[in-house]
Amino acid sequence: MRLAKKIFSEDGIVLLGENMELTERLIARLEACNVQYVYIYDPRTDDINSDTLISEETFLFAVKEIRKNFSVMMEPVQKQKGVTRPFIAKPLKDMMGLIIDDLSNHKDAMIMLMNMGIVDHYLYQHSLNVCVYTTLLGMSYGYSREETINLGLGALLHDIGKTKVSVDILKKPDSLTQEEYEEMKLHTVRGFEILKNEPNLPLTVAHCALQHHERLDGSGYPRALKGPEIMEHAKWIGIVDSYDAMTTSRVYSSPMLPHLAMERLYAGSDTLYEQWMLAHFRDKVVIYPIGITVTLSTGETGVVKDYNPSYPHRPIVRVLMNEHGENIQVPYEIDMSQELSIMIVKVNDTNNSLAN
Repeated sequence: MRLAKKIFSEDGIVLLGENMELTERLIARLEACNVQYVYIYDPRTDDINSDTLISEETFLFAVKEIRKNFSVMMEPVQKQKGVTRPFIAKPLKDMMGLIIDDLSNHKDAMIMLMNMGIVDHYLYQHSLNVCVYTTLLGMSYGYSREETINLGLGALLHDIGKTKVSVDILKKPDSLTQEEYEEMKLHTVRGFEILKNEPNLPLTVAHCALQHHERLDGSGYPRALKGPEIMEHAKWIGIVDSYDAMTTSRVYSSPMLPHLAMERLYAGSDTLYEQWMLAHFRDKVVIYPIGITVTLSTGETGVVKDYNPSYPHRPIVRVLMNEHGENIQVPYEIDMSQELSIMIVKVNDTNNSLAN
């Protein structure tokens, strides 16, 4: 197998270039670094375009800015006379401008698009994912550029309080104890404390960190706010944060199939999340992006060739392997919007199934 797209380090340095042959040793290293999938050359899919919403240049710039500025905020505020730390608002606003410019060139959002093969800290990757998805939702909803930048900043920094939570808790592979869970929930308050006095950063950004786990029925935290008490920006971020967390591999859970994660969100319609926001989210994303490998309920494996705008969870799949795991020399396509009895049961050869 040869790589079709690069693999980057956490600092944006190319670790593995295009055309690199994947040996068993390299595959083991990528798995150890939690790289969830890679793009592989296959002449049977040469015509399938799997471009992402933001350019490689913007992506790498964003990764570097996130790491640099998160590190700044993780450091204790210096009290010595004449010693100050750099302000973060301007570089992050500049970064948001680049992201918005890139997103303006696309009409459709593609969930999971940000897994661009980077070996990185989960917090940074998750923050960038939520930032891009939420920004695109804000743009399609009709927010002004300034308001969209503020929404994107709130999404980018929503979990900054986790930098103040014990690493043992963040990386614990088992269920948290009640005491540990209470400590984890404090990341909302700590994020607010970090951001509220940051020069040139709107206070709404700090409130996004504080409120993104609040829910309509008052079951959220830290203040058990209800309905109209929760800021609209925080409601958007809460939906996207939940979706990305459910569909991403973490130390304590396997990723959920995208359409099942969407169903889980809809189970909380008008109790946890605004129904109209969920509807907009559902209509503006493609949950199985073009180029991703899927296994069907028939046992066949293929690559998503295209999506159906009216049925985003039922794409067109080019079948490359039969139900026995044998390569097909002459691929064929299944339009799942027409073949309603066929379901996607695995993504990228993960062990997720409809029974999960």
